[in-house]
Amino acid sequence: MNPAIRTNNLTKDFEGFRAVNQVNLTVERGSLFGFLGPNGAGKSTTIKMLTGILAPSSGDIDLLGGNPWDPVEGIKIKKQTGVVPEDLALFDNLTAREYLTFVGRMHLLDKTTIIQRSEELLQLLKLEGVEKKLAVEYSHGMKKKLALAAALLPNPDLLFLDEPFEGVDAVTARVIRDLLTNYVARGSTVFVTSHVLEIVERICTHVGIIANGILVEQSSLEELRKGNSLEQRFLQLVGTVDEPTPNLTWLDGGRSLREAAGVFENTAELSGENELPRSDAHRPLEPPGDTKNSIPASGSAESTE
Repeated sequence: MNPAIRTNNLTKDFEGFRAVNQVNLTVERGSLFGFLGPNGAGKSTTIKMLTGILAPSSGDIDLLGGNPWDPVEGIKIKKQTGVVPEDLALFDNLTAREYLTFVGRMHLLDKTTIIQRSEELLQLLKLEGVEKKLAVEYSHGMKKKLALAAALLPNPDLLFLDEPFEGVDAVTARVIRDLLTNYVARGSTVFVTSHVLEIVERICTHVGIIANGILVEQSSLEELRKGNSLEQRFLQLVGTVDEPTPNLTWLDGGRSLREAAGVFENTAELSGENELPRSDAHRPLEPPGDTKNSIPASGSAESTE
C-alpha cells in the first residue's frame, strides 16, 4: 500500500530565499506524524504545499497514492483530506452549525448526514452551547475547535493540522488530543505541526524535524527517544543545545547593574571635560539672586564686610 504522504525533493523558493530545501518525507498510513521545527524553519510552508495552498518551486508530492496538483486526481484527494490551516480560514458571519452545513454541502454530503455529524461534533467539542453565536464572537480556542470539526466532518482519510494546540487551554488540548488518538486508531493518518513538544511526545507515533528548510530527522518516536528525550534530540538537531542562555540585568541580583555603574564612573573620570572639580562636587547650589549679598561658603578667603 502506498504511504499517505510522500515527497521527492520538495522545494520552495521566495525571491532568492529557499524556505524548503529538497525535503523527502514519507508518512505511512495509520500514523500520527509530528512535524517539528523552530520558528521560520519551513513547517507551515511545507504543509501549505502538501495541502495545495502553495505551489512548490520544484519536487513531487504524492498524497494517498495520487498527485494533488493534477486537475483530476487533485479533486479526488481533496475529498479525502481534512485541513486545519494556520489562520483557520473560518467565515466570521456564520454560526458553528451554519459553517458545518456549508462544509458538508461543499463535500456533497446529504442533509441527514450533515445534521447527524454536526450534532456529534458540536457535542464532542463542547460547542453546542454557543452554536447560535457568530464565529467572530468566538475565542481563539473555540475557533480552533470549530475548524477541527469542519475538517473532520467529511470523514477524511488524511488530516493536516497546522499548530492545533497553539493558544488553546488545557481542557481543549485534552479534547483534541483524545480525538486525534481515536481518529488514528481506525487507520486514518494525521500530519500535525506543533511547538508543544510534550504533546507531540505523548500522542505522535512518528516525528520529522526540519531546520532552515532542511529535513534533519525522520523516524519513529520510539527510535528518536532512544537514550534521549524528544526535547534533547530536538535541541541537538536544530543546533541550540550548547548556546548560552542570555541573562537580564535586573534578574541577576544587581551584579550587571553594579558592573554597568562601574563602567559609567570610569567613563566619567576619563572624559574630564564636563566634570566638576572634586572640591566643588558636593557644594550646595546657591540660591538665585544678587551674588553681591550672598554669603560666601565656609573657608572662603573673601571678606564678609
